[in-house]
Amino acid sequence: MLNSETQSGADSLNLSHAETDALFSVVSEQLALNTFNSDDQELIKQMVESMADSRGMVRLSFAEALGKIGKPATPLLMEAVANHPNPVVRRASAKTLTLIADPIAVPTLVNALLNDEDMVVKTSSVGGLAKIGEAAVPALLKILASTEYPESAKGHAVWALGFIGAEAKEHLYREINSDSAEVRAAVVGAIAKIAQEGTQEGAFNILINALNDPSEIVRSEAAAALGSLTYRSAIPSLVELLHHPDWETRKAAALALMKIGDGAALEPLQATLTEEEEAGVQAVMKLAISQIERQLEEEAWE
Repeated sequence: MLNSETQSGADSLNLSHAETDALFSVVSEQLALNTFNSDDQELIKQMVESMADSRGMVRLSFAEALGKIGKPATPLLMEAVANHPNPVVRRASAKTLTLIADPIAVPTLVNALLNDEDMVVKTSSVGGLAKIGEAAVPALLKILASTEYPESAKGHAVWALGFIGAEAKEHLYREINSDSAEVRAAVVGAIAKIAQEGTQEGAFNILINALNDPSEIVRSEAAAALGSLTYRSAIPSLVELLHHPDWETRKAAALALMKIGDGAALEPLQATLTEEEEAGVQAVMKLAISQIERQLEEEAWE
């Protein structure tokens, strides 16, 4: 029977499947009986190393066991994410940190997101940041505000902020006034998630105000969000945007009005179509008019 003393010096990469299975059996029994010693860092380290096993189900079993151990396992998992030479162990360790969601792991997970060469490690790390929640928000916003980080990392950060949603609202409401248009656009996307959850009425007001943002990407993001949310109270503000000097903004407004699908937008769309010179915007306006007319006809037959 294996124990922490006999395993502490072993290299799990050299363990046979039978030895690894025996280790898991011991750990599993201890966890079931509530006799696992969470201070036994050598045993926890051996469990982390065992996530190099070639069998996916074995790696998953060790990850779940480490997840049950919780925060006492965090430091060794962080060390593995940061420095383990085997990407399989780094991936599994990042995924396990997602299960534990310990805020002290934020810097390690951010570093992995930005610098690890393995894409699965990156995506697993951002998953961990999303699960950690509010404590990860400042770091995610910092990624968005930086000019040094790649668009892929910023895209991951946007996703994580949206996942965190209402839990991050205080940070998000503050950052809607950020000097960075990228940050403001990401904040709009995350606030849209809060509005969708119906947890904050003020979220809709922020989205409507963002329609007047000086940046096109923010205006378009806000318009897209309000359209997806089919927020009818936004129709007057979206109609105003049909006259905006920037054609991308006009296009975004027309698309949003099409998604909302309210007859109140029909006449303004028809009127602005006659004045519109940009072919791409004309096409969207025509589509919006067609869809709203069809919807009104269907409602008339109901």
